[in-house]
Amino acid sequence: MEQLMSMGFSRDLASKALAATGNLSADAAADWILSQTPSSPSTSSTTTTPHSQSTLSRFFSCNSQPHPSSSLSPSPSPSPSSKRTIPSETTPNNKHPHLAPLSERMRPATLDSILGQDHLLGPNSLLRSPSNKFFPSIILWGPPGSGKTSLARALAASLPSKPRLVPLSAVSSTVRDLRDAIDSARRARSTRATVLFIDEIHRFSRVQQDALLPAVEDGSVALLAATTENPSFHLSTPLLSRCKVLTLKPLSPEHVKSLLLRAASDREHGLCLTTGGIDVTVLDEAVDFLSVNCDGDARVALNALEVAASLAAKSATESSDGATISITLDHIKEAMQCKHLAYDRAGEEHYNLISALHKSMRGSDADASIYWLARMLEAGEQPLYIARRLVRFASEDIGLVNPTALNQAVACYQACHFLGMPECDVCLAQCVAYLALAPKSVAVYRALKEAKRAVKESVGGNEGVPLHLRNAPTKLMDQLGYGKGYLYPPDHDDCSGQTYLPPSLLGRKFLDWPPDGKIQ
Repeated sequence: MEQLMSMGFSRDLASKALAATGNLSADAAADWILSQTPSSPSTSSTTTTPHSQSTLSRFFSCNSQPHPSSSLSPSPSPSPSSKRTIPSETTPNNKHPHLAPLSERMRPATLDSILGQDHLLGPNSLLRSPSNKFFPSIILWGPPGSGKTSLARALAASLPSKPRLVPLSAVSSTVRDLRDAIDSARRARSTRATVLFIDEIHRFSRVQQDALLPAVEDGSVALLAATTENPSFHLSTPLLSRCKVLTLKPLSPEHVKSLLLRAASDREHGLCLTTGGIDVTVLDEAVDFLSVNCDGDARVALNALEVAASLAAKSATESSDGATISITLDHIKEAMQCKHLAYDRAGEEHYNLISALHKSMRGSDADASIYWLARMLEAGEQPLYIARRLVRFASEDIGLVNPTALNQAVACYQACHFLGMPECDVCLAQCVAYLALAPKSVAVYRALKEAKRAVKESVGGNEGVPLHLRNAPTKLMDQLGYGKGYLYPPDHDDCSGQTYLPPSLLGRKFLDWPPDGKIQ
């Protein structure tokens, strides 16, 4: 229903169409409506691809005109019954490409125009030599702005067999949308293969991911998916076993700089559309600053460049100098506002940074430890989370060699609780420096680990507590020998013969302490 309404049809007409087609699919319902309703002369010239129509042409249009370097073959002409008109107010931005963001207008259309992923696009790589009859299911994993969607589009366009490409977004698609796409792929399987592109696939639930398994397994569709999250955490094991995971890297400053210069010089899709056709120049210092401070995110860099171009255009208009527009470092700084930091408190980068902090403290590098702390704080990490990790570190990595480290860590946690950010940042820095510089010992950590192993690996179950170590609060328990033979140390000068471990573990050492002058 929602899909048909998004095409411009009324609710009543959409309901009638679904009933007439037996709720088969939105495409079938749209075809039924169009076969019943002739196109009016006033709107027949605006025929375009419906938003819900899963075709190759819709996927590559994406609210902007095709890039002249695109190698796409034209889509087959639809049959008369499949054509329909939509009101001008719902027409995509194809007639007005300047309405699309600069990052969308400058999206690479071919594999050769993609920068920064040379490890995936080598001459003999999987992506450069696809088979005409077989295309493996692929998951593209990388940070935002690294080119996942651009790579997917360019890859689909480069396939020799020119398959149908069905695009879905996991943000808005449902299980029914998946089933409709798969059913359509199976109907068309005898004539054309289908590549199913799913953006942000980590947003799919396990039920939605499981709905993909049969179609990927039997080859009804080749899955091409993109995600910013670690697939190990967010995708099911059965789905991962059917796919090849390819990792994209953040763009280097040199690659971002090339993209920025490309946007400034492209008169058909670049900054000229933003400034109304006026030539734009970008100072070298502005390009260098933006390429370094976007954290490898091409989308952030291009969007900031477009905002800076708007600011520069306004300044040029006010100064009555509209011949050319020059983007300066001040324009870029105003557009950026602050340095972009790639960080997700619930994602992989969260764990990467806390691991770097922990290992830097373990290695007694106070400078590196404070640096990683600053990275986490600047990215917005909760101070109490960091403080909890410091409490754990104080016992795990320092332990008995400096017991006051635990006091320092607990006091740091309390200070963070009392003060909050930003005042508690120096408390965290002090504690991090103290823990990094303190002597290290993992004797307690290893002792606990060995004791747990002994408990888990005991043959025939763990032995009961020896009778002399048991308490005897009742007369019956006393008669059974509970506590018999126990030597109370305050009353006996020599208790060296008394044992405290079960018989099978007598003499077993778990804690190696004192360390005999060596830090463990």
